[in-house]
Parts: sequence; structure tokens; C-alpha cells
Amino acid sequence: MKQAARFDPERARASLSRLMEIYRDIAIRADQVSTYRCPYKNARARCTAEFKCRNQHFTRIPGDAPVCTGSDKLDYRSAWETGTPVGT
Repeated sequence: MKQAARFDPERARASLSRLMEIYRDIAIRADQVSTYRCPYKNARARCTAEFKCRNQHFTRIPGDAPVCTGSDKLDYRSAWETGTPVGT
């Protein structure tokens, strides 16, 4: 019969610490990217937003997600149609 591995609290702490470093780095990068790239644009440049945006280009394929035509060099927030005019 195989003996169960012993729990090593120090090894577990080190592992959790490394995992938190990885998550911290991911969060920092996500914060940087969110300043210039729409958060609803996925890796395939498809829009995942469930609201209308002037940067959405719909294909003729039924059920196909719209292509995001927004530039990553613009402030995308004004493109969102919220029902409230910009500047009010």
C-alpha cells in the first residue's frame, strides 16, 4: 500500500506565495491593457459585449459574434451606447 505524502506547511506557503505573484503580474498587465483596449474585445478581435457599440461589425453568418473594428489607440468608452448622451 502506498503511503500518503506528508503535508509540508512551508512548501504550501511557498507555493501559495508564488501563485499570488503570478496573479499579481496578471492583474498588473490587465490594468495596463485596459487603458487602451476595449475589455469586451477577445483575443480573436470579436466583441463579447451584450450591448450595442458603434465598433461592432456583424458578419452575415448567423450566430457569429461581431468583429470589433475599434482601434486599440482610441478611448473606446464613448462608443458604448448607454442611452445617456456623452457630456451630460
